[in-house]
Amino acid sequence: MYVVEQPEVFILTFWEVCYKRLGCFTDSPPWSGIPGRQLAGLPSSPEDVNTKFLLYTRDNIMKYQKISATNPSTIKASNFRTHRKTRFIIHGHLAGFMFHTEDVNCILTDWRGGSSGLYTEAVNNVRIVGAELVYLVNLLEKDYGYSPANIHFIGHSLGAHAAGEAGRRKPGIGRITGLDPAGPLFQYTPPTVRLDPSDAKFVDIIHTHAGILQTCGHLDFYPNGGKKMPGCKQLRVPPATRNINDLMREYRSIGCGHKRSLRYYAESIITPNGFVGYRCETYRAFVLGDCFPCPKEGCPLMGHYADKFLHKTEKEQQKVYLNTGPSPPYARKLQNFKSETVTLFLSTKIYKTGPFQDIFGKLIKGTFKPGNTYLNYIDTEISGNISKVEFLWKKHPGHVHRGCMGAEEVTIVSGENGNVSVFCGCGTVRPSTWQALALC
Repeated sequence: MYVVEQPEVFILTFWEVCYKRLGCFTDSPPWSGIPGRQLAGLPSSPEDVNTKFLLYTRDNIMKYQKISATNPSTIKASNFRTHRKTRFIIHGHLAGFMFHTEDVNCILTDWRGGSSGLYTEAVNNVRIVGAELVYLVNLLEKDYGYSPANIHFIGHSLGAHAAGEAGRRKPGIGRITGLDPAGPLFQYTPPTVRLDPSDAKFVDIIHTHAGILQTCGHLDFYPNGGKKMPGCKQLRVPPATRNINDLMREYRSIGCGHKRSLRYYAESIITPNGFVGYRCETYRAFVLGDCFPCPKEGCPLMGHYADKFLHKTEKEQQKVYLNTGPSPPYARKLQNFKSETVTLFLSTKIYKTGPFQDIFGKLIKGTFKPGNTYLNYIDTEISGNISKVEFLWKKHPGHVHRGCMGAEEVTIVSGENGNVSVFCGCGTVRPSTWQALALC
């Protein structure tokens, strides 16, 4: 006699909640119960999330005007103007910087009612915020003829995914900027539940530490590699057994690197050419100088002016790297140096005017052939004008019998104006010692 074992039968129950203005929300996959998103529960009610829209313009820089799609008269009575672009800031304080450079409708999106509790609850409430954003955008389109193409969502952390949810629900949004989009319960999940390039005509991302590491925009900027920000303490890796809510509660209070994305974006508004990025496959390749110089089509700018890059939507998931300083101003300039006719291991020392500053930077390594020009970049933080540059070299062991170690001429082209200075030096050098070329 054969015994046939019946397979176990699992009955999965999914729940759904519906709200009159915003529609229905379910906890079925991919919203929960999938790898990387073992999440239970449904969003809170719109009343509990309590999404508020606070309008700032150049006519009311210091004091916001509260506007509401459920009370359209508040919009009519406000300083909202259809000839301006509209930038929604979803958690973060960038409004004051905006008006230094442009006349816009700047709307702070306050959803502390839905984000100040447990992290898992806030993750669910992202969908309510996205739906509220779309409810307002739809009213502006219907009553004012305002095009979604004129709207830019700027979202930090969970706010980035709220912007993505709004873009998923409302095709045609002009731009979404994700400032270190939240990682836990979003990393490597389907595009439906997180920010992705399909959510707007242009999506740009700044990855700064604890957020999502995967590419999720058209241009994904990874300052300092996207993991550790200069000037911020590196957080210890928590045990995998830590409860996600306990972990995120602790991290919210000390997330220096996570907040740097906001600082970088704010600075980028008032320094249009400050954050030049280089398209590169890896940060290592960037550090080694494999991605310099900018191609003929130019380089993208991280932050506010990323949309000026002509090839921004040429393809998705373009990785862009750059370095920043540890404190304001964070933007760093790249100085380019050209050197000629020498077989050396060549580096530089850079001195600035004012207080002494000795900055060591590796320039180039290898065998240089006479008549050729070699170009490399030094990425280093320099405040103030350069007063002197010293080239330092270590003689190649194969040239120990050669008397003259210096090049006949070393030309430095520095700064944005391409100022040219000529350095020279000649003398005997012991192997494995460093010497400096003297200024002629």
